[in-house]
Amino acid sequence: MTDSAMMPFSAGMGGMGMSPFDESDDTPAPPPCSTDHLNGLQKAAIIVRVLVAEGVDMPLSGLPAQMQTDLTRTMGEMRLVDRNTMNAVVSEYIDMLEQVGLSFPDGLDGALSLLDGRLDAVATQQLRMLARGEFGRDSWGDLETAPDEELMSLLEAESTVVGAVLLSKLSIDKAAGLLARMPADLAQALAMSVAETDDIDPDTVARIGAALAQQVSDKPVRAFAKPSTRRVGEILNSTSSDLRDRLLAGLESVDRGFATGVRKSIFTFQDIPARIDTRDVPTLMREIPPDDMMFIIAANAEEDQATIEFLLTNMSRRIADTLREDAAALPPPGAKQKNETMVRIMASLRMMVDAGTLPLKPIDEEEES
Repeated sequence: MTDSAMMPFSAGMGGMGMSPFDESDDTPAPPPCSTDHLNGLQKAAIIVRVLVAEGVDMPLSGLPAQMQTDLTRTMGEMRLVDRNTMNAVVSEYIDMLEQVGLSFPDGLDGALSLLDGRLDAVATQQLRMLARGEFGRDSWGDLETAPDEELMSLLEAESTVVGAVLLSKLSIDKAAGLLARMPADLAQALAMSVAETDDIDPDTVARIGAALAQQVSDKPVRAFAKPSTRRVGEILNSTSSDLRDRLLAGLESVDRGFATGVRKSIFTFQDIPARIDTRDVPTLMREIPPDDMMFIIAANAEEDQATIEFLLTNMSRRIADTLREDAAALPPPGAKQKNETMVRIMASLRMMVDAGTLPLKPIDEEEES
């Protein structure tokens, strides 16, 4: 806790009326009270509680976030403190303040503010990078692992020279993937700008990397990692087709944009032919238990026929024939059994997609609209 946060308390001691820890001159001094049973956070919590009671405005927001969290949690855990202990903690703190002869700014940022205008530009830049934790930090490594969507936003927002530096520092596969996703005119402009990076000095490249990495990492903390459209879509993936269609129709009537985003996140058994390449069907079929596939074939649902034929046609002919023959010997399953089997199949498929072992073809925007 900074000195400035506590000085009003000690400075105003003489002018206050009877405070919770004042003793009149004719009151016998209480016996000395030990504070050894309290840790530093508990003592700080007592001081803060007394200052709040006295109406002192404390800039606690200037403390590190973890310290604010620890202090608040400690205050939430404490209940009653007797008067002697409170007086002892306050006296301890006042004695500490009276021994302070000089205070320095809190951290490197504070020191830079104090010396603003007194350092040259190079030293200031280096110190600011150090204050942000960028010396010793692998900024380009952070950018290499950043999601493509965030890097695309950077490439579209920054100058083409900065974008060319970014592409040049990324791995070849990462850079190629980004070029393939962007409009042709932007890709051409960035490719041309690579020629302008030959004479850029290493310090400039390092500063660009630090600035871009800061933009990527400087995101607000969110309770949910996935966007709302994807969360709703994944829930609907596990519902029956009738319920899914009803809910989508309702969403469409209220918010078409949100409904469109949800629809993009939905991936059902019927979507497999449009979203999975024929070359990846054998990979998928290795993860689907044969019994589940036979169950779906035996159900003989009209809406599943296109997907069943797509899968059987693009896998081993011998295995496909065996599945057909074994399914023909099974009695048609009920709707509940079929739905449970479908959920298991799609759960396996979604795990493969999330793990990156099964790529999906993008949704055709024109067809969807």
